[in-house]
Amino acid sequence: MNGSRQAALEFLSEMKRLGSGSVSSEIVLFPPFTLLPVMADAAADCGIETGGQDIFWLEKGAFTGEISPSLLLDAGASWFLAGHSERRHVIGETDEIVRRKLQAGLQSGLRGILCVGELLEERDAGRTEEVVKRQIEFALKDQKYVSPENFVIAYEPVWAIGTGLTATPDEAERMHSLIREWVAGILSNDFADNTRIQYGGSVKPDNAAEILSMPSINGALVGGASLKAESFMDILKAVPQQN
Repeated sequence: MNGSRQAALEFLSEMKRLGSGSVSSEIVLFPPFTLLPVMADAAADCGIETGGQDIFWLEKGAFTGEISPSLLLDAGASWFLAGHSERRHVIGETDEIVRRKLQAGLQSGLRGILCVGELLEERDAGRTEEVVKRQIEFALKDQKYVSPENFVIAYEPVWAIGTGLTATPDEAERMHSLIREWVAGILSNDFADNTRIQYGGSVKPDNAAEILSMPSINGALVGGASLKAESFMDILKAVPQQN
């Protein structure tokens, strides 16, 4: 919950000035729903797409406060998030809710980022692999509309979000490699090889290059460092060309 109409347009203007249209990375911003219509055209002019921070699994009805796939599309979004850690652990969304949201979004023609990750207590208990594998298996169960072109996984260890803590590059690489193995087991080796898996968890300009240089990490889900155009652009410039 950050930003205003004026701040959003100023941010995009600064991104364009700093060269967002010339970087090799695909850039997607996930602003509050109220700013999607404000930002969509200006973002496209900067080489940036927009997405919804959340989505609901039905198109219409008495679900006060929710937003449907068609409403996101109408607002100018082309992406959505499903299962972000704050939705799971603050709002209380279950794996089943996340699965339904992912399916509805992909079916509508939107592209989706599935967020997965473990809590600190789960990590300390040695349950990281169990938790993340369960989240991925549940989300991809019986998915009919998923493809490497419309689907991204973001591994965001919850203990590293907004805390200043970050998984070491080797830790992150290990988890991304395991995630790719699990996706291969659920779908296929070809699907897994072509699926982008991003890291999220206190990614900043001073650690982005090292994290993003790891072979299994294909991008970043950036939090606080994306609120200022200069720091966000520094991260984008750190992305290796092959990613």
